Amino acid sequence: MADSGTGFVRILGRGDVLALAFGAMIGFGWIVLTGDFISAAGTGGAALAFVIGGVIMALVGLTYAELVSAMPHAGGEHHYAMRAIGPKGAFAASWAMVLGYVSVVAFEAVAVPQTLVYLFPGMEAGYLWTIAEYDVHASLVAVGLATAVVMTAINYVGIRPASVFQGIAVLFLLVAGAVMVTGSLTGGSTENMQPFLTGGVPGVFTVLVAVPFLFVGFDVIPQSASEIKLPYRVVGALLVISVFCATAWYVMIMLTAGSGLSAADLAGSELASADAMAALWDSATMGNLLVLGGIAGLLTSWNAFLIGGSRLIYAMARSRMLPAWFGRLHPRFRTPANAILLVGVLSAAAPFFGRPMLVWLVDAGGLNIVIAFVLVVVSFLVLRRREPAMERPFTVRAGVPVGWAALVLSLGLLALYLPGMPAALAWPHEWVMVGAWWLVGAVLMWRLPRVTPGPDAEQHLIAAMDARSAPTPEHP
Repeated sequence: MADSGTGFVRILGRGDVLALAFGAMIGFGWIVLTGDFISAAGTGGAALAFVIGGVIMALVGLTYAELVSAMPHAGGEHHYAMRAIGPKGAFAASWAMVLGYVSVVAFEAVAVPQTLVYLFPGMEAGYLWTIAEYDVHASLVAVGLATAVVMTAINYVGIRPASVFQGIAVLFLLVAGAVMVTGSLTGGSTENMQPFLTGGVPGVFTVLVAVPFLFVGFDVIPQSASEIKLPYRVVGALLVISVFCATAWYVMIMLTAGSGLSAADLAGSELASADAMAALWDSATMGNLLVLGGIAGLLTSWNAFLIGGSRLIYAMARSRMLPAWFGRLHPRFRTPANAILLVGVLSAAAPFFGRPMLVWLVDAGGLNIVIAFVLVVVSFLVLRRREPAMERPFTVRAGVPVGWAALVLSLGLLALYLPGMPAALAWPHEWVMVGAWWLVGAVLMWRLPRVTPGPDAEQHLIAAMDARSAPTPEHP
């Protein structure tokens, strides 16, 4: 039934919430990037990087868990930063995360047709142009566009169809993972894992820098909080559980793929995990099965970030930060339909840039995701100090030390993207993408009036923006 306070329909249960967050975090990177990870750090080093990344994300996730239980509203970060930092902080956190979400959705739009090439070699047809030495073909663009239309339509017509789709796809993904573990136990070799650790600390950092992009997704739970029908304390607990589940998945993939093929063979493979699966079972069919699992991961991630991104854009529009058109719910489906269409259109543009867009999106999106994480953790610490009596159904034990640890580690992740670091963003494509996004953001942020942070900050912002846009009386 509809929530009278927001107009959203509260129908998501425990399984729906867990599938939403886990499916969001398990996209496609574990299929296509595994070879690069193991080549950089070794099987053990790559697994260790994901353990470290999982701990960092768990600490950040704990701050999210407390905040979502205290402020269970669609838009997540937007509301936390609004109350703790004020409108400009809320805009910065939301704007950064929107680019993170859009980058993931666009990544999937490019990755789906690229993955199908593994199953159907030679399907590239209709040369269009070349970008960064990669030929873009009309057939792959068409597949990406068609998938974007289908995913957007599923989300447009309601949260229930989207959650049912998510549950089915996650179940298939788990089956594919179980088959890979079985293959590793029966056909894997520890010799393939040698050397277990390579590249030293820089190698681990090379893998670690991808963690924000690969783990982003637990924060989709706060975005859809207005559609969850669970006690708020349970919502917080499920968020943390989803992070541990994703960590276990990525560690499992590194170890099983490393047991199937040597680091050199994995590095030379376009879809390393799939080729490792084929080697483990000595069957090309099994490799294809894992590719289908990868496609399921692509679609679960795509679906979740359409949900999360559209709710965040909706929240920004409701606060008058973006045009009001994006803050409207569909009268029948009770979804932020216009915001969904925006994310869908942006994702549909990505296939026209071809495979180079994959790397650009991972790095540009990852940087902005970490920026949003930092601002959420700051909001957590500010509210712990300024509003100690605020109701928190899920309360983090040793909250302040946890918050400071999450802040320090998040800032450490952020530093990995800066010039001079091993994983610095590439010039010009990635920095131009980020710079253009924040140039537009700076113009929009400049419009915002000064409002004191606090529980009523959003209401005061709305009143100030409405007063500013109201027609002035004509003077005689």
